[in-house]
Amino acid sequence: MDRLIKSLLLIFFGTSFFIFGWLSHSAYNPINKIVKQSLLDKIIQKKVLNVVFLNAPTSYYIGADGPQGFEYDLIKSYAYYLGVDLNITTANTVKEAIQLSRNPNIHITSASLTKTPQREKTFNFGPSYFEVQEQVVCHRGMLGSGKFPRDVEDLAGLKITVGEDTSYSETIKSLQEDGYDINATITSEYSTEELLSKVASHEIDCTVVDSNIYSLNHRYFTEMALAFTISGREQLAWVLAPNSPKLEASMYQWLNNFNQSRRMAALKDHYYSYVMFFDYYNTKMFYKRIKSRLPKYRQIFISASKRYDIPWKLLAAISYQESHWNPRAKSFTGVRGMMMLTRHTAKLLGVKNRLDPKQSINGGTRHLKQMIKLVPKEVKGENRLKFALAAYNVGMGHVKDAQKLARKIGYDQNSWNDLKKVLPLLSQKRYYRTLKHGYARGSEAVKYVDSIYNFKDILENTIEDKKIKTNTNKAKKKKSK
Repeated sequence: MDRLIKSLLLIFFGTSFFIFGWLSHSAYNPINKIVKQSLLDKIIQKKVLNVVFLNAPTSYYIGADGPQGFEYDLIKSYAYYLGVDLNITTANTVKEAIQLSRNPNIHITSASLTKTPQREKTFNFGPSYFEVQEQVVCHRGMLGSGKFPRDVEDLAGLKITVGEDTSYSETIKSLQEDGYDINATITSEYSTEELLSKVASHEIDCTVVDSNIYSLNHRYFTEMALAFTISGREQLAWVLAPNSPKLEASMYQWLNNFNQSRRMAALKDHYYSYVMFFDYYNTKMFYKRIKSRLPKYRQIFISASKRYDIPWKLLAAISYQESHWNPRAKSFTGVRGMMMLTRHTAKLLGVKNRLDPKQSINGGTRHLKQMIKLVPKEVKGENRLKFALAAYNVGMGHVKDAQKLARKIGYDQNSWNDLKKVLPLLSQKRYYRTLKHGYARGSEAVKYVDSIYNFKDILENTIEDKKIKTNTNKAKKKKSK
């Protein structure tokens, strides 16, 4: 009897464990099946981020040193944050970028796209990274004709062209629906930059662009002028692949850290700080002198560049800022020559004749190289060059005073973006009286650096060197600085 009871109990417990295991597996398996790998997980697993970039100055282009652009540098930093490589596809127009964004293999589209209500109905937007306003830009020659527009009503009768599938075409259509007499052509044939070129050559009267695009381009297309702002403040944002909440959350977290670390401010400073240094007549003269004066000295700049490992266009920009490429230039303080060296500095550098272009350029380049070496080692990347340029103008002692003051008031003493806010304080008694080297025109040093970068940028976009072989579809990941 006892043996029978034990057998029955064993059968009972065995059956119970089997049923429990089967039920558990049945309950677990469906849950296991519906858990899908997110897009972000796939990107990290494959170590590749597929991005569409608009091929334009504000987004992505191949410069003298390879791929660059404000949006490119942002996305490159995000790729580094994820630990993945960038796989780049370029688009030549906004319409083309939007079409490419619909490809299921594309993860992010970065094309200076404004987050409009119409687009939000169709696209999955990620975080906003820049604020702009739409601006009407017209040919400068219309200023004296009485036809230069000052408001929307003045657009009647003018030849206006904007890009198809852009926020500008949405704005124009909305104004037309509101009853404004605007005869605008909407085209998919030309990029926004090409339309600005057509305005400058007066093939069309006006176009509409975002404020950041106008700021970057008005130095290259000198015959265009800002007419008026046609929109309120709008946000530029990335278009993300549909149904990618983890990717979106990741980008928000990264961008928040990027902002808090001041790297966004530094990046904006790098691309936009000097674009406001635009004077129509001075810029026109600069373009003329690129053709008339620069060719005489170009090879000297190139030779000095190779000798001291400093880009020749930067040296040419410094020389233009100093002397307008006039070898006999002289200031009221006694500095002379192409690089405007003082008698004392020239003697230290072994320059016997400051009026000799070759001696002056080589001496000035050597002096800049010395300034770069004197910049504290804690200053990294492009900040070193900007610190050195400021020192070239105002002296390394004042630059180090500015660093000390920056540290005292809670700024980053090794960041040019912060130092340029502090340098102007060196002319105020309450600050300079406590500093070792005393008073200095620090604001002039800031203008000096920004102006040189302005000239350098124009030279880089005007003069072509030997093209760098670059695979535009695959850009290697670099550490963001």
